Amino acid sequence: MALLEERMLRPKFTPEAFARIQKQTIEGFKQRKSQPAIIASELYTKLNYGGDNILGLNDVGSEYTVKNLTLKDVEDYYSNYITSTGVDVVVVGDVKQATILGKLDFLKKLPAKDVKLATPAKAPAIDKTRIYIVDVPKAAQTEFRVGYVTGLKYDATGEYYKTGLMNYALGGAFNSRINLNLREDKGWTYGARSGFSGDKYSGEFVFSAGIKAAATDSALVEVLNELNTYAKSGIQDSELLFMRSAIGQRDALRYETGFQKTAFIANILRYNLPGNFVEQQSKIVSTISKDELNKLAKQWIDTSKMNILLVGDKTTILPGLKRLGYEIIELDINGNKKGVIN
Repeated sequence: MALLEERMLRPKFTPEAFARIQKQTIEGFKQRKSQPAIIASELYTKLNYGGDNILGLNDVGSEYTVKNLTLKDVEDYYSNYITSTGVDVVVVGDVKQATILGKLDFLKKLPAKDVKLATPAKAPAIDKTRIYIVDVPKAAQTEFRVGYVTGLKYDATGEYYKTGLMNYALGGAFNSRINLNLREDKGWTYGARSGFSGDKYSGEFVFSAGIKAAATDSALVEVLNELNTYAKSGIQDSELLFMRSAIGQRDALRYETGFQKTAFIANILRYNLPGNFVEQQSKIVSTISKDELNKLAKQWIDTSKMNILLVGDKTTILPGLKRLGYEIIELDINGNKKGVIN
């Protein structure tokens, strides 16, 4: 607690520490740009939200922004944004509330100021599905990111939660349709998945996988076929039964450790959830109908308006992609448009 108090109330923003961390961060960018999976994840978000949208930025900034930061910027950030207003503290361990509260009194010394965060802009609309490629010469695999911004914000018991149940048979489990097809049947990948994510501001749907480079075009055809088939025909009875059983067993083990309990409570506070939301989720899992899941599939899986991002060896993957009939746009490693490939 003494160390926490010192860091929060009396931080030492020294030039030496700033220079060291700045250098380490810049070196980190160079490493990130050599890893296709990281490139794909960061550029997929940028594609979906746009480079000027705060939701389209990665969580460590860019080489340009970090190079141009100064020590005064860091000091100003601390002065402007550190506050006790709206702060939640979660403590999990062998400790009584009465014991820990007194040790947290130092938090009252933080300034009680209102901090207003910028409201993220809406994601740009997708008028049609396009393929975006980023060339990583000699890459053995192509990193796939296929999807779009749903706009579905996080909720624990509403439509967002139910889309996760709907997706389970499609790409949310090891024996999902997508993984069985691409990994078990074709042997093109170590693992493939799809899923919905969301927060207070927005939400996304994404298929992701690292696919054998030579199979890039064939795998893309299979992925889109799986998505279209699921949207049209929906979940099977056996898949529904498995989803109910698997999620029930998974959730039983999700809140056992101290770290898991801390995250669980923090999530309740962050989204103002009812204390019994887990019981509500269990009821939804056991009662949601096949028809409701199929309606969600038709509503939220639309391959006619998706961003397809492929990060891999251009020489290997481009000829096959051209035969698929989609507009293909090449991006550089930072997500800047290099041109349209006919």
